[in-house]
Amino acid sequence: MTILKTYARLWADDLDRALPLLEQLTGEQPHLRMTFESVGLAAVRDFLVIAGPAEEREKYSHASATVVVDDLDALQTILESAGATITSPATDGPTGRFLYARHVDGAGVEYVEWKPELVRRLLRLP
Repeated sequence: MTILKTYARLWADDLDRALPLLEQLTGEQPHLRMTFESVGLAAVRDFLVIAGPAEEREKYSHASATVVVDDLDALQTILESAGATITSPATDGPTGRFLYARHVDGAGVEYVEWKPELVRRLLRLP
């Protein structure tokens, strides 16, 4: 199991208002932008902006980071052997599969296994 990318999560009321500053700071445009359930998501370099009404963002606030891995099943085995609790089981999503876990120290993390075409396009891996 390999970690491919880690995103710091940023919370915003409005995605279109949040992105210009990040674009200016990073010199990049979002490499990923979509809607998931009732929030907007955009990834710019190592930031993942989660935008929408506060009550909708709250549903995802238990995770402090989003970590992209190459093998979600292997990751789950590692997490469980280290005493982590899977708080949301592996579920299919628009970019692949994801799960939420609470580490033994209390840290909450979203783990994602991207679809192969996303890995190739966004990370330029074979």
